[in-house]
Amino acid sequence: MPDNDRPAGCPALDRRVFLAGAALGMAARPAWGAGVWSRGDLAGVDPAMIDDLLLVDDMTVSAANLDRFRHRPAARHAHPATPPAVPVAAPVPRTIPGLPGRSAVRTVQFDGDPDRRRQGRGAVVWMHGGGYIAGAAGIPVDLRVAAREHGWLVVSVDYRLAPKAAFPAALDDNLAALCWVHDHAGALGVDPARIAIGGASAGGGHAAMLAFAARDRSAVRPACQILIYPMLDDRTGSSRPARPGTGQFIWTAASNRFGWSSLLGMPAGGAQVPVAAVPARRRDLAGLPPAFIGVGTLDLFLDEDLAYAAALTTAGVTVDLRVVPAAFHAFDGVAPQAPASRSFTAQWIARLAAAIG
Repeated sequence: MPDNDRPAGCPALDRRVFLAGAALGMAARPAWGAGVWSRGDLAGVDPAMIDDLLLVDDMTVSAANLDRFRHRPAARHAHPATPPAVPVAAPVPRTIPGLPGRSAVRTVQFDGDPDRRRQGRGAVVWMHGGGYIAGAAGIPVDLRVAAREHGWLVVSVDYRLAPKAAFPAALDDNLAALCWVHDHAGALGVDPARIAIGGASAGGGHAAMLAFAARDRSAVRPACQILIYPMLDDRTGSSRPARPGTGQFIWTAASNRFGWSSLLGMPAGGAQVPVAAVPARRRDLAGLPPAFIGVGTLDLFLDEDLAYAAALTTAGVTVDLRVVPAAFHAFDGVAPQAPASRSFTAQWIARLAAAIG
């Protein structure tokens, strides 16, 4: 992709640097760096997460501050939920072909078995977060640790960002990466039936879109979709108010409207939005891969994620739903050492391992 489609200075993400890509906007105050929350604001938050949340600067993203949002300071720590006993290598950049007639796609990749001792291994195509308008390719440390343990290949896509690149640009990039892993499975030592897709926040939304595209185009059938507090419904905070008590921290209704409007190329929540871009608006969910969906009870996305899990179940898709009490958006990135974060991370890693070995 052209260099000007990706914000400069966005490094690959460690898990704790989730805030630069996995999640997100900072909550309710309009200007970046305007302050942090007081303890009185955090009465409903898991006590084990409060000290970490107090370190996060507020920021609601808009057209006026998008560049500052993209270049805001990363999280102030860089610790995974489960510190590895042996350090894990950083992901390696690799450019792969785009879809026919489209530009090449940048990725970062982590090979858990570079010597190819395990043929027929699993693979993960991972999408970063950032509200559809920020972030860069990166692979959480915990996922790299699991990849090393199981021998997986993990490919994170540096998809094009809105608003400059509106739907379906990012979807095309993500589909190209999935097809590349599938089509080169033999050379990569990957079992084509053991390819998972996943991501956090907007990355979870992109993974859900990708599941539909793979099914509808008969391209690949992913083994599972890992949707970490996924961004699924443009109507949340637009034509549909958020549930009281959600969306106060990290990613707000105002940020959500801007992120979705940027992706769609039109105001979020309207009747004319392209349905293919909004997983929660789809009604044809049969035949999608089994899903893990996780979300906190203080997350702006709580209701849309619960509704999507129910819709998948109704369509006959197996769903592993995990709801984390008193947890805000991107809680596991902000407070990775909190017991609830450690448990949550272990749950989705275990679900992924069960699906791809």
